[in-house]
Amino acid sequence: MKPDASILSAFTPAGHLRASINLGNPILAGRDGDGNPAGVSIDLARAFAERLGVSLELVVLESAGRSVETVAGEKADIGFFAIDPLRAADIAFTDAYIHIEGAYLVREASPIHALEQVDRPGIRVTVGKGSAYDLFLSREIRQAEITRAPTSPAVVETFLRENTEVAAGVRQQLEADASKHPGLRLIPGSFMTIRQAMGVPRSRGEQAAAFLSAFVEDMKRSGFILDAMDRHGIEGASVAPGRRA
Repeated sequence: MKPDASILSAFTPAGHLRASINLGNPILAGRDGDGNPAGVSIDLARAFAERLGVSLELVVLESAGRSVETVAGEKADIGFFAIDPLRAADIAFTDAYIHIEGAYLVREASPIHALEQVDRPGIRVTVGKGSAYDLFLSREIRQAEITRAPTSPAVVETFLRENTEVAAGVRQQLEADASKHPGLRLIPGSFMTIRQAMGVPRSRGEQAAAFLSAFVEDMKRSGFILDAMDRHGIEGASVAPGRRA
């Protein structure tokens, strides 16, 4: 589906497409050996710019919170986010294109061995500020205390420095950090499944949101997202199912 003039205008008020890239989620974005942004979200941004027939500017940020603020404030035209009702006030989401697990990390000596043991008095859970885990746990946790690291990649460092009881985040990020710090282990299972989607400022209109949603469905159906995950060596995540007609 090619864009008409109104769609093109909705996505390119700056004359080109600006895509917000969150480096805080290693499943979707990081830097290659030359320091350039690389990952599934960058591949999708490039493919969408090609569909629009415009040039692409990557607005590279270090946290989910900053990425949300950038798109909600219309300093970028699209972004890549975990779907969350709080964010939906300003951002129109597509359906999910990837599902990612959220996990807990503790010290080897911790008495916590199961997910249900986390939400108890005296337990402090460290999450990345403004991340999907922060938003979800802030709603769901009743007895434990939420503490916040500046970004998701800084969660384990903050958890160790501040001596909190639990770190929460992307399973793959926690596994990578645990391999660098002896004496840590992951709790079996996942406390949430993150539905990762693309989003556009809600102010751009329903037609723009529908066009972006159709693009995501095409990318899932064509195998583009699975190929991108394979190309970037992504494990522990899955392509979300297609939207029902």
